[in-house]
Amino acid sequence: MSAVSDAPPSPESPPPVRLPVRAGLGRFLVLGTVFVCAACGLVYELELVALASYLVGDSVTQASVVLSVMVFAMGVGSLLAKRLRCRAAVGFGAVEAVLALVGGCSAMALYACFAWCGHSRTALVGFSFAIGVLIGAEVPLLMTLIQRVRRQDAGGAVADLFAADYVGALVGGLAFPFLLLPGFGQLTGALVTGAVNAVAGGALVLWLFRRDLSVRARWTLIVANGLVLAVLAAGAALTPAFERAARQAVYGPGVRVALRSGEQEIVLTGGGASGRPVSLFLGGRLRVSGRDEFRFHEALIHPAMAAGPHRRVLVLGGGDGLAVREVLRYAGVRSVTVVERDAQVVRLARHDPDLSALNHGAYRDPRVRAVTADAFDWLRRPVAYDVVVCDLPGPELTGSTKYYSQEFYGLAERVLTPGGRLVVHAGPLSPAPRAFWTVDATMRSVGLRTAPYVIDTPRPGRGHPHDWGFVLAARSPVGLRLAPHGPRPRSLTPAGLRAARRGAERVREAGLPPSTLMRPRYAE
Repeated sequence: MSAVSDAPPSPESPPPVRLPVRAGLGRFLVLGTVFVCAACGLVYELELVALASYLVGDSVTQASVVLSVMVFAMGVGSLLAKRLRCRAAVGFGAVEAVLALVGGCSAMALYACFAWCGHSRTALVGFSFAIGVLIGAEVPLLMTLIQRVRRQDAGGAVADLFAADYVGALVGGLAFPFLLLPGFGQLTGALVTGAVNAVAGGALVLWLFRRDLSVRARWTLIVANGLVLAVLAAGAALTPAFERAARQAVYGPGVRVALRSGEQEIVLTGGGASGRPVSLFLGGRLRVSGRDEFRFHEALIHPAMAAGPHRRVLVLGGGDGLAVREVLRYAGVRSVTVVERDAQVVRLARHDPDLSALNHGAYRDPRVRAVTADAFDWLRRPVAYDVVVCDLPGPELTGSTKYYSQEFYGLAERVLTPGGRLVVHAGPLSPAPRAFWTVDATMRSVGLRTAPYVIDTPRPGRGHPHDWGFVLAARSPVGLRLAPHGPRPRSLTPAGLRAARRGAERVREAGLPPSTLMRPRYAE
């Protein structure tokens, strides 16, 4: 025994405990439990951030809310845990049981609030606070338990405790995206994490510190952990049915395909025998509506294709094949390269009969080549194109802002042939004119000449923008027109294009605050 261990305990020092194993092994088991609990705590945190970003969007805001609330709550939990230090073993067992239940069910509860109540911000803050309080209560209780195993100086005990905690957080942070999310999904992954948390915390207390427990406390913890594990197991068994019901509440009763790729959730509704138009949702957001998608894609493609040569075309995004469908209507096209981050979207566009019919079997054309890559990385290749089409998520989504930055447009300008054109979907104009004109200003800042235009949507309202805004750009002045001998779009006329540009310019002339250039605020 060290000198510190032989010294009489201070009035505030916890008395030593008799363990079923040697003190060194007992200390190792406590630190191992710290490691597991830290990993589980970080997984709960990442689950909340990921699910809130998927449901609400704006990942920076959701991460800020979760992290700030949880860190504050951890401080509150540490203070509350002071009352439990006199019965640290029972307190730690109870905290872990509650944490396993709350953390394991948090993702499912958050999804339910969004699906059936229409909002999830209150639930997000509530679960972040509750989980933070419980995680914060762990450290003081574990500090007490590790000191009871083998007395050591406070500095050394804190160093050991936090070393195990930080390493556990590292493992949990890596396990979430590379193991739990692809292997189990968000909902089941949280439930599995809760089960691991309950087993680790319960085993430590009920076995290593069993002599600290009264018979009543021991059976209470056994029953509580058994109930928690039963609830988590029931949740895992019911997850498929729950997800189907939640998807129907969010997307309507016509959900035909629902799958999760490494990038996002992909949902396809309508088509088949339903008689409803096909709709494609990516990451919870409507990307394609079979009722009016042709208006969007005709406005995106035809002005760029009609403004000059179009032998080699690059489509960034657009894995649904609908932009490619419009490109292939021009006889002069020799090759089309589609760069899509999510291979599952391309696979669905190739093989789903309704989506393939909507894109006219674009991927069966030998001129079309689809590659799985990030648009930013692809533009670094030394290949020139006559037309570059950016059919990417709008600039209003934080994770997409890197595709609307000076760096991105500078790379796009480099791959244009002499006389080449770049066209960008710049988001809706009516609700966010500053964002639209910031995209235009950013494109001009890299030396491109722009022609902005906007078209009205046929069904404005909830879930649908009032208009779609686009910017056509080239190194020299470029006009909006249609090919005199090319395909005739259903939704565009020369007079309509001129009006589309005048309408966009009138918004700018009405007077807007000075725009700042789009720069990547967050690169995923």
